[in-house]
Amino acid sequence: MQEYFIWNANPVMLDLGSLQIYWYGLLFAGSFFVGSQILAWMYKHEDKNAENIDTLFFYVIVGSVVGARLVHCFFYEPSYFLANPMEIVAVWKGGLASHGGVVGFLITVWIYSKRYNESYTWLLSRLAIPAALTGSAIRFGNFMNSEIVGTPTDLPWAIIFQRLDNIPRHPTQLYESAIYLIIFLFLLIIYKKVKPNFATKILPALFFLTIFTARFFLEFVKTKQASYDTGLLSTGQMLSIPFILLGMVLLFWTFISSKLPLAKEPEAS
Repeated sequence: MQEYFIWNANPVMLDLGSLQIYWYGLLFAGSFFVGSQILAWMYKHEDKNAENIDTLFFYVIVGSVVGARLVHCFFYEPSYFLANPMEIVAVWKGGLASHGGVVGFLITVWIYSKRYNESYTWLLSRLAIPAALTGSAIRFGNFMNSEIVGTPTDLPWAIIFQRLDNIPRHPTQLYESAIYLIIFLFLLIIYKKVKPNFATKILPALFFLTIFTARFFLEFVKTKQASYDTGLLSTGQMLSIPFILLGMVLLFWTFISSKLPLAKEPEAS
C-alpha cells in the first residue's frame, strides 16, 4: 500500500493566549514588507522619489483586502453573505478571493496615481513583480492552514491533509506557490533585462497572462471553492478568463507599439 505524506501543521505560529499569530497572516504581511523593499530598490534604480512608498502600500493592502473579501462573499458564498451581510466585514474569519484582490489593487493604485501624480502604468508594471511574490506567500499560507486543497489522487507526491480527512490529495497550494515564485523571478529578470519604457508596457501583460493562465489550469486539480460550482469550469476559472484576455490584449499592444526592447544597445564592431 502506498504511503503518503501526512500534513497536520498547526495554523497558529505563536499562541500568546488572547493573541494568536497565524502563519497565513505572517506570510501575508511579510510578503508586503518584502515587496515594499523591492519597490524601493526599483525607485532607486530608476532615480525616482520613493518617499511615498509606505502610503502606496497602504493603498495596495486596503484595496487588495477589500476587493478580495467582496469577491469571495458575492462570488463564492453569495447566499450566505446576502443572508448575513454583517459577516462581510469579518475578514478575520477567513475568506479572500485573489481575483477580487487584483481588482481592488488595480482600483486603489489608480486612485493613488491620481492623488500623487505618478504614472499608473509605471506603478502597475513595477508592482506586478512583488504582487507575484505575495501570491506565492499567500498560497503557502493556505498550505499551512490546510485549506484550498486539491482533488484526490494516487500520485506518489500526494499529501493527506489530516485536519480535513484521510484522503491523499494534490497539494495544489504548493503547486500554485511554486509557480507564482517562478513567475516572480521571471518578471524580475525581465525587468532587469529590458529598457524601463518597455518594462512599463510588458510586465503587466506578462503578469496577467502567466498568473491567471496558471490559475486556470490548476483549478482542474483543485476542489471546488464555490458551493454552486457544478459546471465544466469552476468559478475561479471563469473569473480568470477576463484577466487572461486582458493579458493577451496588453501583450499584443506592447509588441505593436514598441521598438528596441533590449536594455543594452549592441556594441559597434
